[in-house]
Amino acid sequence: MSPTKRTIFLEHSDDLLPLKRLRGGGEEEEEPAFDEVFVEEYDGPEPPDEFLEEEAPLVIEKEEHIVRWKRPDVPSDLNNQSDLNVQWIDMDVVSGKPLQENPNPQNPVRGGNGPEVPVLRCYGVNEAGHSVAIFVHGFTPYCFFALPAGYALTDTTKTEEIRHILEERLKGDVRSNQADSALVHGVEYITDHKSIMGYETQHTQFLKVFLSLPGLVPTLKRIMEGGIHLPGIEVTDPEAASSIGEEYGRMTRFAAFECNVPFVLRFMVDWEITGAGWLTLPAHTYKIREKCDKLTHCQIEVDITYEDIVPQKSEGEWNKIAPLRILSVDIECQGRKGHFPEAEQDPVIQIANSLSVSGQDKPIVQNVFTLKGCLPIVGAQVISSDKEEDMLMKWRAFLEICDPDIITGYNVQNFDIPYLLDRAATLCKGNKNSDLKNFAQWGRIRNVKAKMKDTTFQSAAFGKRNNVETTIDGRVIFDMLPYMQRNHKLSSYSLNSVCAEYLGQQKEDVHHSIISDLQNGSDEDRHRLAVYCLKDALLPQRLMDKLSVLVNYIEMARVTGVPMSFLISRGQQIKVYSMILRKCRKVGLLVPTLQKSGGPGDGDVGYEGATVLDPIKNYYEVPIATLDFASLYPSIMQAYNLCYSTLVNQAEKKKLDSSLYKESDNGYIFVHSHVKKGEFLSSLMQQLLPLLKPPISTGILPEILEELLNARKQAKKDMKNAPTDFERSVQNGRQLALKVSANSVYGFTGATVGQLPCVPIASSVTSYGRQLLEKTKAYVEENFTKANGYEYDAQVIYGDTDSVMVKFGTKTVKDTFPLAEEAAEKCSAIFPHPIQLEFEKVYFPYLLMNKKRYAGLMWTEIEKYDKMDTKGLETVRRDNCALVRDVIQTSLDKILIHQDVNGAIEYVKKQISDLLQNKMDISQLVITKSLNKGAEYALGIGGKKEDYKVKQAHVELAARMKKRDAGSAPQMGDRVPYVIITGAKGAANFEKAEDPIFVLENNIPIDFKWYLSNQLSKPLARIFEPIIPNVEKVLLQGDHTRKIFIPTSTARKGTMSAFAVKMAQCLGCKALIPSGRKGYICEYCAPREAEIFLEKLEAYREAELRYNELWAAAQRIHGTVHSDIMCTGDGCACQFYRRKKVQADIRHAQEILDKFGR
Repeated sequence: MSPTKRTIFLEHSDDLLPLKRLRGGGEEEEEPAFDEVFVEEYDGPEPPDEFLEEEAPLVIEKEEHIVRWKRPDVPSDLNNQSDLNVQWIDMDVVSGKPLQENPNPQNPVRGGNGPEVPVLRCYGVNEAGHSVAIFVHGFTPYCFFALPAGYALTDTTKTEEIRHILEERLKGDVRSNQADSALVHGVEYITDHKSIMGYETQHTQFLKVFLSLPGLVPTLKRIMEGGIHLPGIEVTDPEAASSIGEEYGRMTRFAAFECNVPFVLRFMVDWEITGAGWLTLPAHTYKIREKCDKLTHCQIEVDITYEDIVPQKSEGEWNKIAPLRILSVDIECQGRKGHFPEAEQDPVIQIANSLSVSGQDKPIVQNVFTLKGCLPIVGAQVISSDKEEDMLMKWRAFLEICDPDIITGYNVQNFDIPYLLDRAATLCKGNKNSDLKNFAQWGRIRNVKAKMKDTTFQSAAFGKRNNVETTIDGRVIFDMLPYMQRNHKLSSYSLNSVCAEYLGQQKEDVHHSIISDLQNGSDEDRHRLAVYCLKDALLPQRLMDKLSVLVNYIEMARVTGVPMSFLISRGQQIKVYSMILRKCRKVGLLVPTLQKSGGPGDGDVGYEGATVLDPIKNYYEVPIATLDFASLYPSIMQAYNLCYSTLVNQAEKKKLDSSLYKESDNGYIFVHSHVKKGEFLSSLMQQLLPLLKPPISTGILPEILEELLNARKQAKKDMKNAPTDFERSVQNGRQLALKVSANSVYGFTGATVGQLPCVPIASSVTSYGRQLLEKTKAYVEENFTKANGYEYDAQVIYGDTDSVMVKFGTKTVKDTFPLAEEAAEKCSAIFPHPIQLEFEKVYFPYLLMNKKRYAGLMWTEIEKYDKMDTKGLETVRRDNCALVRDVIQTSLDKILIHQDVNGAIEYVKKQISDLLQNKMDISQLVITKSLNKGAEYALGIGGKKEDYKVKQAHVELAARMKKRDAGSAPQMGDRVPYVIITGAKGAANFEKAEDPIFVLENNIPIDFKWYLSNQLSKPLARIFEPIIPNVEKVLLQGDHTRKIFIPTSTARKGTMSAFAVKMAQCLGCKALIPSGRKGYICEYCAPREAEIFLEKLEAYREAELRYNELWAAAQRIHGTVHSDIMCTGDGCACQFYRRKKVQADIRHAQEILDKFGR
């Protein structure tokens, strides 16, 4: 019988009922109650015993699908008699009822006892692959407030009175449903902590305030910083109070410390939990929830107090990774012609999925949900529906059953996920009884929908990008598109080009313009679309595996101690901030909550950056040794003890013996990390020594760096000894994370708008870096000389930040290696520990063109060079056409590998000649640039006029393309391909930029001279200037530039040529045919008309043959010989533009043949 639904109500134990979810800023948002559930009611005598909460029904046609999709079954006898080990993936906090009884009977319940307390929800996977939800109870939010200098709490019994005053102020400032309960749980007077800021700290006495909810911290901070009178806090040192502290009547202002620490991070820091690490829940300390009490879809759901959790260090056995489930998703929509798909109007027609498990090579499930029928696909499940609503609900059921930990894809965050959610909401409008009303319940919390919000990411490196951020409780969204954009420099970020670069394969590409035709066609047509959609779901997953993205992020989370979601959404600052908090907690230091305007000593936020020694430009046909500083900036911070806690202001300098500090060139003073044995100290210094911050005076940042770098050495050793490829990739990810984290510390101090900026540290680092570079140059040139017994006088020809290039004068790589090793060892001996100069490579030959521009063959072994290494050249820059990259790369090959300068010159001349004679494939001339900040205004989608002051070629072209066809026009963040066409004299580039496909389809002539003067000339001059004189005369002038292709005039609308009288041309000699003569052969060529026809026929056949060859090559690339190849050309290796050009040649040849006999 068909089941119906009726509402019933269950009684809950208060300790299991979350009430509100806390947003990042401390605000609260309502969540639906969990006490209303539904049970299926049948016509039979008794209803079933199992209860089903009100949520989307699981509509699946085949039981075998569920068997393949679901996780391993949980043992029926599961209990808390043994330890439960879980690798956690995501964590959040909600406000909920306090725990009434501790699952561990040996400990009392911690935390508040009001109607609302913070409850941490931790989601993860155990060793058997079961999903686990851990509800952590008892951890209480708190923050610190420093008493002004010269003030103290003279009566420690006043803390309860202070608590009451703060309680009343908070109740007056916030709306709360806890009118009869405590908002402030307690106040402690702390006298054994110090501020991290400054060697002679001013604030050594604090109030530690415990609150009922994290959302109250910002309000309390505002109250304390604004000024409040608290009893017992009085002036005890009038001199200090008058000079530094300030009292406003009876209102005292308090400096805030650690008020901006996210509650999840606060818990992790205090309990030493690492990101994505393993947690052990000891036997008998946790309570497993019964099925009827569960609030999540996780297989195992437990309650525990935070004190009973045992975090494991991510080393040895606990460096493993649980069998995490990764789901890659891709959707296809049936858009209207000329419009980009819109969820309000255009249906979702297919949803492809690839489900894999970390550590396994192949997906465990591949399927595609289709609207209407579809032929079977080998190796994949095809689940078809006649109605879009049914297809969406089947997919939602699949999502719940397969229960992924991580959701990935390519642009899923900004397109696929929002589109699915918006589409379901559109279909629900006007139909309250639709099952789709619960479609958005994608997370692990029952009855809770995914939430979307618009965000903006902007930086100088990546420009401005508008994003949609979706929160799916218990699941991490990892979009591969923004990852590739932030971590890899490519000319195109289309999935096709990225996979061609890193996977050596490409996808079955279906142009958006034919998707509707395929959907409206046969089952075979939809099969074609499904194969395309499945490939789009599979490739991001393969990309993630190939680049070890998940492993690297897990190890970064473990090293820095932050949740994985923080790494994805919060950038670099939070990682270093977490490490500082952890280290400070161990040594009794507190971190101030600074205003975003900056930190100590940064009145002038600008400072001089790294040093670059002037290059001696030349083409060196002798070996050039490169000496590199190992981890230069981290080692400088260690060697000179640069830290917040060791920074001395000028006023305090007079109190210190000069042996205890060092002053950098820019005038900043930092105390030494140690005192040398036997060093004489004045009696004053002997008295000051006990006051140095523990241990002695080593800074927090140097200690963090030492631990990171030592851990990296160990990880590299473990990587060599790893028994499997997967374990080796884990250790490699760990050592990379440790390296990146160490290098991030310097950037953290130099970010003037950040958590804890400190320009004195950043400025001193670069100052010492300049000194080291100059000392290295001086030492090498003064000591490696003929006068000291060496065969040649050494010369430093270039230096950049952390490396110097040395010409020892030797003729072979073999003779250079020992000299370079000796120089590195002797230079290291004159530098303070741990600064070390290392020899790793030799360039031979070496082409030095300018600062940060060079190329050479790199040798790390004497026997054979490793590769050609280039920096700052057009071979690696993205804003040049392929012709420039290819010409420069081939020229370098001839100059450096073959050492054939004349051959390089002749090659360049030939390429210039081919360019001017229109013998270049158009794909060589395509330039791509990204639509970033300012483009919104030109595209008419927002933005400000002042952000787009100068018209840009790719932006103006995108605007024109939008007018021609909005559905195919580039979107914000896309890279726009274009070529420069001929135009009126003096026309600007933005007027001459055109879409390459449009150019081919309309036979529009290209401005070849522009490419020579604006693309090729400067890069060629940079390379050849150190080699040959008069570069411009040799390469850009001469016989090879005199033969130029002049396109046939094409009458365009609005031009004078549109009014000219058109005359036919002879197909043989090209002469104009008099108006009275019929046909296309003049009277002089008429005797050889048959011969001319055969020539044109042969040209037609040659064009057909070229097209067939290109087509066969494209089929091999796309892995098909039966289906059409449809690609957009963006990053496609199948020579798309060349095929388009040959197609145009075939049409032109056919038109000529058709003229015969007329």
